[in-house]
Amino acid sequence: MAKKASKSKSSGAFDKPVFEDTAPVEIRPIDDLYGDWFLEYASYVILERAVPHIYDGLKPVQRRILHSMDELEDGRYNKVANVVGNTMKYHPHGDASIGDAMVQLGQKELLIDTQGNWGNILTGDNAAAPRYIEARLSKFALDVAFSPKVTHWAASYDGRNKEPVTLPIKFPLLLAQGVEGIAVGLSCRILPHNFIELCDACVSALRKEDFNILPDFPQGGIMDASDYNGGLRGGRVRVRARIELGDKKNVLRIVEVPFGTTTGSLMDSIVAANEKGKIKVLRVEDNTAAEVEILVHLPPGIDADQTIQALYAFTDCELSLSPNAVVIHDNKPRFISVNDLVKVCAEHTREILGQELEIKLSELEEKWHFSSLEKIFIEKRIYRDIEECTTWEAVIAAIWKGLKPYLKLLKREVTDDDIARLTEIRIKRISKFNSFEADEHIAALEKDIAEVERHLKQLTRFTIAHFERLKKTYGPGQERRTEITTFDRVAASEVIMANETLYLNAKDGFAGYGLKREGEPLFKCSPLDDIIYFSPEGNVTVSKVVPKLFVGKNPLHLELFKKDDEAIYTVIYRDGRAGRTYAKRFRMGGITRDKAYTITQGTPGSRILYFQKHTTEAESDAQNLSVILKPALYLRNLTLTIPMASLAIKSRGSLGNIVTKHAVDRVIRQKKEAAE
Repeated sequence: MAKKASKSKSSGAFDKPVFEDTAPVEIRPIDDLYGDWFLEYASYVILERAVPHIYDGLKPVQRRILHSMDELEDGRYNKVANVVGNTMKYHPHGDASIGDAMVQLGQKELLIDTQGNWGNILTGDNAAAPRYIEARLSKFALDVAFSPKVTHWAASYDGRNKEPVTLPIKFPLLLAQGVEGIAVGLSCRILPHNFIELCDACVSALRKEDFNILPDFPQGGIMDASDYNGGLRGGRVRVRARIELGDKKNVLRIVEVPFGTTTGSLMDSIVAANEKGKIKVLRVEDNTAAEVEILVHLPPGIDADQTIQALYAFTDCELSLSPNAVVIHDNKPRFISVNDLVKVCAEHTREILGQELEIKLSELEEKWHFSSLEKIFIEKRIYRDIEECTTWEAVIAAIWKGLKPYLKLLKREVTDDDIARLTEIRIKRISKFNSFEADEHIAALEKDIAEVERHLKQLTRFTIAHFERLKKTYGPGQERRTEITTFDRVAASEVIMANETLYLNAKDGFAGYGLKREGEPLFKCSPLDDIIYFSPEGNVTVSKVVPKLFVGKNPLHLELFKKDDEAIYTVIYRDGRAGRTYAKRFRMGGITRDKAYTITQGTPGSRILYFQKHTTEAESDAQNLSVILKPALYLRNLTLTIPMASLAIKSRGSLGNIVTKHAVDRVIRQKKEAAE
């Protein structure tokens, strides 16, 4: 770094700059710097904030909260504000993020035992302030989430404390709670699953049996998981509210809401659909307390079953959820199916239980070793050999000498630390030593050692017993709440209320349901309907029903249009102003909305002379048309009969059959009797 040039004392001018460090400065393009900074920030958000770890299923802030609660654990409730403050020494962000994360954990009712107003996932009500609510770890959390001896620790952000890298959770917590997170260029959404089913799935995974798990939501509801795809990207789960007929006529009861919504947002969607004319309701009442109860009052004469289908089609009574199972594994994101995640968690639980058993075995063997050593030391009165010793070295030597004949009875070598511990035995303990009790204590230790060794040899069976115990202990009350079924998507056009009237102003060429004052009523429609209209010049267009739409002056034909309509159109048209006359029958086929199609040859001056729609082919075949020609000197017969059954039904773009090259006056339909 260059120093400022020194100022001359005599002249006051600056001398030539002098540089102490002449090393070259690295110059990098600003684009590279921003690219590196972006990648660092994105990696930080993915690894440290938004995506859970594969083994404990927790985000860093959740892990720090649980670790902090374990530090404060004394069996009593703690103020949430106190827990948040204690967590601040581990978490590099503010108290608001900690408080929000803790409330979300508490509302899942699995790891945290709550007291006070923690909000309501059914209504969306917020929790009270952290200073008013209390919490402690649940018995389940104390059972499966903590084991300091097998936990890997790392320094906290400021280096003053140690925090767990991951908690040694012996359960697929990630799938039980579910998680959502949005990172930079990556999102995570793992849906919650049933506690009991997860225990059974882990047992099946350990036994190498096939299994399949599906989501289960605390709100209940009805679920179609046909396209779940194992929770991977591209999958989809459709969830519905449970709607029942009320005790009173024309009243619907919503007793369960879909996952991802609340009673408030659900009611808002119903009101919005009513205002848009998609459904018809009188009022909506919310009687939700411990259980959901939303009453939807219908007007007289409204069909309740159709309204239920309309609620699924136009409101939040039916939602589509897109899972995306992604976790942190080996310090990078990994996409994994929920079935594979169960297998990983089951195997990880087996490893943790194995580590705990090995530690327990080591501790039991250490207790057995010292208990046996103490028994020899006291029963063989080796402590008397040190009474005359005047130095520490002499004491140690005397004990070693006294123990030498009995060292083969021990399972491991005696160390200097063992000898030092023997010297710490108090005289009171020696005087009250009971050989029979010592033998019983050693026998109990040997029994425990044998049991632990047996569990280590049958570790898979021990892990299965662990999950079965969790199911038996914590499973009651955790039964499935969401009903699994399949249902078809409701076609909105079939259930929407046709409570609008389409008007036509033929003179000005406008149609729509907003022309009540200036048009003539045609038919009932809904905002989701399509209309088809034909112009006298031979153009046909399909458009969506809107308040006001230009359809051309004096349209030849206008009606509702259905995509699967198999109607047959009969048309006789003149090509150009003085061209030939053609006859054709056609079906509309595929169309693009608001695109004008030509059913003539497109010659300027073309005109539709006859138009008729028939719903069936038999009805179309039965018609006979009479074409009346304009009088001319060389014409003897001015009437041509056209049996329409002789014309093949083709596409709308077909040319048609030539009727005549002479000028046509009019086309009339023959009466049935005349045709016969």
